[in-house]
Amino acid sequence: MPNTLLPTTVVGSYPQPDWLIGREALAGRFPPRVRAKELWRIPPEFLAQAQDDATILAIRDMERCGIDIISDGEQRRESYSNRFATSLDGVDIDNPGTALDRTGHPNPVPRIVGPIRRSKPCEVEDVLFLRGNTDRSIKITIPGPFTMSQQAQDDYYGDSERLAMDYAEAVNQEIKDLFAAGADVVQIDEPYMQARAETAKGYAIRSLNCALEGVQGTTAVHLCFGYAAIVHERPSAYSFLPELADASVDQISIEAAQPRLDLSILRELPSKTIILGVLDLGDMTPETPEIVAQRLRNALEYVDADRLVVAPDCGMKYLPKDVALRKLRAMVLGTAIVREELAG
Repeated sequence: MPNTLLPTTVVGSYPQPDWLIGREALAGRFPPRVRAKELWRIPPEFLAQAQDDATILAIRDMERCGIDIISDGEQRRESYSNRFATSLDGVDIDNPGTALDRTGHPNPVPRIVGPIRRSKPCEVEDVLFLRGNTDRSIKITIPGPFTMSQQAQDDYYGDSERLAMDYAEAVNQEIKDLFAAGADVVQIDEPYMQARAETAKGYAIRSLNCALEGVQGTTAVHLCFGYAAIVHERPSAYSFLPELADASVDQISIEAAQPRLDLSILRELPSKTIILGVLDLGDMTPETPEIVAQRLRNALEYVDADRLVVAPDCGMKYLPKDVALRKLRAMVLGTAIVREELAG
């Protein structure tokens, strides 16, 4: 992990090349919960090689922008969650179910027909590839147990908490292998803690803590209001955030720029490092470094600098690549301004 004050990172995803995936088709639908192989533009026999090439391009872009803690850009994924969620035993991937997404629309989802178990790693090779192609600190993301339990049709358990806890066991096994493979940070994506806040208050923290039991390494959890390209109306405050003070996780990644979040809520998380979203992904005009710097100054009224990590609001999957590049560069330059101010 870098020793730099205010380290910069990404939330996870980075724009995939047009030659790799049908970006118009991707943008015209909600993030897939089941496999969506029709999105790929590369024939199956060449797809893995093409995904490797796209991953190297994403790595180099993040390095050139000056990002301190990079990801693989999730170049091999159709969405942040479906690759892992459909790799587990107990899921009938050939006969999907249906569940409402966070906007209230029905969406095809994994159908649970037996006990959720992880019989093989899913993302370990991704970490090994990333580690082998950069000397930067690296992070990898994995969907969280609560979110996966909400993005499924349960035809087996009849109890959403039991389902979430079995997901948590699978996530726990994967996380331990991801750290063993060389990850510096593992981030658990839990957007449905916000989308289904009342349900989350029942058992989401228990499932998250189960997923982190015995884990050695820096862990993060990401909550957001949904991709800006898809969810256009956003509240100005989180419905589920102070509850994470009781979670075993080290870092909490939040969306703050687009919703103009009241950052005083961060006072309620005094023991957590905050990954602060400073890039509004709903605005295609890249921020200036000074805008980023001011957003960081605002956060420093409530969080000490040694507990602050700088990031976009959410994954950048849906942005045009040139916009993503310019936003990340502005983020790095704006962070440098504040670092100099803090150095006196």
